Amino acid sequence: MNLNKNIVLIGMPGCGKSTIGKELAEELKVKFCDIDEYIVETTGLSIGEIFTEGEDIFRSIEKESIKKISKVIPQVIATGGGVIKDSENIKELKGNGIIFFINRSIEKISTDVDILSRPLLKSGKEKLYDLYKERYLLYKRYCDYEIINDGHINGVKDKIITQLKQI
Repeated sequence: MNLNKNIVLIGMPGCGKSTIGKELAEELKVKFCDIDEYIVETTGLSIGEIFTEGEDIFRSIEKESIKKISKVIPQVIATGGGVIKDSENIKELKGNGIIFFINRSIEKISTDVDILSRPLLKSGKEKLYDLYKERYLLYKRYCDYEIINDGHINGVKDKIITQLKQI
């Protein structure tokens, strides 16, 4: 498959963006970029450390990172869960990319993910539900395709590849 666009994965924290993204990039033989990992590498700070300075500081760094990352084609990009909160991020990502919403049930996320390791989820499972309510319609609005993650990484990867072949 000859990719001339980026594959961008959006969705809730813990939905599988990074895990699926790595597998997908390997199969497509393209670079993989996790935006949160990129931010950690370029700032020398953990995501948690940046969040202690304020979510607005993190979102500003995230926006600048997306501007740089989205210009490299082709690659698979795993975004942070809140990337959809700023329409400029989506504009940058859509400019050279196809956006897939990895939709995984909150119940599965809450049982699989160490919630306390996620800066925005430290206050517990209720925060996960609140974020989902806040973000779900934005994920739906901004994605080109929605892929249900039922827990089988290879199945999700294969669904994305099947969709790409139809484009």
